[in-house]
Amino acid sequence: MENTLLCLGYGYSAQALARLLGPKGWRVIGTSRDGRALSEGEVIQWPGQEISLAGVTHVLCSIAPTAEGDVVLPELGAALRAADLKWVGYLSTTAVYGDHAGAWVTEETPPTPSAGRGAWRVAAEDAWQALGAPVHIFRLAGIYGPGRGPFAKLMSGKARRIIKPGQVFSRIHVDDIARVLDASIERPNPGAVYNVCDDEPAPPQDVLGYAAELLGLPMPAEVPFDEAAMSPMARSFYGENKRVRNDRIKGELGVELLYPDYRSGLQAVLEAEDLESFVPPKAPPGV
Repeated sequence: MENTLLCLGYGYSAQALARLLGPKGWRVIGTSRDGRALSEGEVIQWPGQEISLAGVTHVLCSIAPTAEGDVVLPELGAALRAADLKWVGYLSTTAVYGDHAGAWVTEETPPTPSAGRGAWRVAAEDAWQALGAPVHIFRLAGIYGPGRGPFAKLMSGKARRIIKPGQVFSRIHVDDIARVLDASIERPNPGAVYNVCDDEPAPPQDVLGYAAELLGLPMPAEVPFDEAAMSPMARSFYGENKRVRNDRIKGELGVELLYPDYRSGLQAVLEAEDLESFVPPKAPPGV
């Protein structure tokens, strides 16, 4: 029987998984709002076109919930329950843990979301777990990778190092997300929850500073958090400070991260974006 993955939301992470599964002979189907064809797999415009689960063996959902709840299950829940699925993955977020003042959290830490988006995710996780299918929950840290790194902002000259003492964030390279999902597919454990992050939570100013070093650019200016001009969404991220452990993806799934820290990850992004030949702009006279 052919393995067929249906990606509900054929975004950045789902496409990375498709790139891993394609060479193994998988059929990959993904949904997008505009039905735009992508480099890997078949695309269905959804909402709009009908989704058939005939022949589908695996499902990955990366569509975010709203304040009204999960947007997929009201439409497809009954079909998902009735389908003969080997594996279902739901991409959630470490925002479900809320703020822990820089302390470590694990999958055993009770969710205590401090922002609306985290609370929506907790409710969506519960709804998917109650589906009656072989559901696995993946709580993703901040995602980066080719096209989603700090280099473009640095090259624009608009990057600033926001300083909030003690603040750290956990991150994960998109290729390591794909490796975790692939490992879970190989070793299904319905009901399992996994934190998906690298080994080194780090202050955001350190990450941006290292990216500037890779480009040969001056260190971006420091701006105190209280004085920084930020969108409400960006500012809300700084309201949650925690270090996320990833022992379960290593011990249970046997995952060895390609990029265990932001330094190795950013080096890979730089190579993938072909920016090694970037020539820093000359400073104006008198500067």
